[in-house]
Amino acid sequence: MRRPSPRTAIRAALVAIVAIVLMAVAPPAGAQEDDGAAQSLRGTLVDADREPVSGVDITVTTPGGAEVATVTTDDAGAWAVPLDEPGDYVVTLGALPDGIELTDAERGVLTPTVRPGQDRTVIFPIGERVVDSVSRLDRLANLFIDGLRFGLLIALASLGLSLVFGVTGLVNFAHGELVAFGAIVAWWIERGWGPLPAMPLVLAGLIAIAASGGLGAVLETGLFARLRRRRTGDIAAMVVSIGLAFFLRHLYLIFFGSRPDFYLDYRIQSTFAVGPFSLTPKAWASIVISAAVLLAFGWALKNTRLGTATRAVAVNKDLAESSGIDVDRVILATWVSGAALAGLGGILFGIAESVRWDMGNDVLLLMFAAVVLGGLGTAYGAMVGGIVVGIVTQMSTYWFPGDMKLLFALGVLVIVLLVRPQGILGVRERIG
Repeated sequence: MRRPSPRTAIRAALVAIVAIVLMAVAPPAGAQEDDGAAQSLRGTLVDADREPVSGVDITVTTPGGAEVATVTTDDAGAWAVPLDEPGDYVVTLGALPDGIELTDAERGVLTPTVRPGQDRTVIFPIGERVVDSVSRLDRLANLFIDGLRFGLLIALASLGLSLVFGVTGLVNFAHGELVAFGAIVAWWIERGWGPLPAMPLVLAGLIAIAASGGLGAVLETGLFARLRRRRTGDIAAMVVSIGLAFFLRHLYLIFFGSRPDFYLDYRIQSTFAVGPFSLTPKAWASIVISAAVLLAFGWALKNTRLGTATRAVAVNKDLAESSGIDVDRVILATWVSGAALAGLGGILFGIAESVRWDMGNDVLLLMFAAVVLGGLGTAYGAMVGGIVVGIVTQMSTYWFPGDMKLLFALGVLVIVLLVRPQGILGVRERIG
């Protein structure tokens, strides 16, 4: 079976890019034709004893302030407002009876997003307002586990950055845009953009991860492989990656917009405690998913033929090629897997915080810190470096303002490099 020529591969890549762009700018599914699907906002008010709260007014308006309806909860505490069209709405809770109050005073006004045909449930936190006295040890424990979550995300996103440098020598400043690409594509697909219908975030995330891997293949075959064949130097290739980062970032700005947005699923959750650690279910899921993927990827690097070939190319490309290893295939696989991991990291970042057009640029410096701290060009080093950076940045907020946490991440990087210049798991190079 003949391998496709570079020209054929580039043509296919361009077609794929055009298809993605057309899907992005197409109107949402359902905007062109009305399938008659009804949607609504509904809920049930109950107090701390799970008793219904009746006679409370619920007002639904548009974001612009136009009133849609005002309803009163019935004897069972239930209310419902049918909606003519999906979109963003503002739900305001009226005056509560004496002795009943919100557990969070700021949650009296909620802003749900309703999908086509969805009966969206709105929950107001009603009950006795409790002032928790959190001990210093509990707070440190929660900062630690949140730092572990954040560090695993950094490790997941930066793994491809380290591997690409290891097998090609490229310092890819556009890797952060691969993180943003996965988050934004999942946001588009979840809301039903293009010919695709709206779908759950889990399914949308799987498609976005595959699309991220495809973008990595496009960048490798259509750009960086051609630069290597023309014997472009590492510095010139790095400058190209900087220009590519600016291009992709502002392309996201055009199609996504400048306002941060959120996924529809898993948006509002209560914390769940495991021993002294307390996080939301989506944060616990992020830890489990990130750790499982990193462990599986580490096992594959050590125990599969492709993983062994990748490590061989990272150590000595010429020797690996003379041993019969298809170096171009290994590099392409590295780009695809690294971009897919970056896309997954972007989705998890979007679930934890928000989806933004410049989110890749925000985490790029932390990814570089993780890669250099762990050992430039080593996959396991990126994992360890990411965890260290995440824990240090989050725990520093116990003593210092949150705006300074990046300073402490870079401070740890400097201290470690002064003691061990090759990084935590890096190998000291021999000269001469």
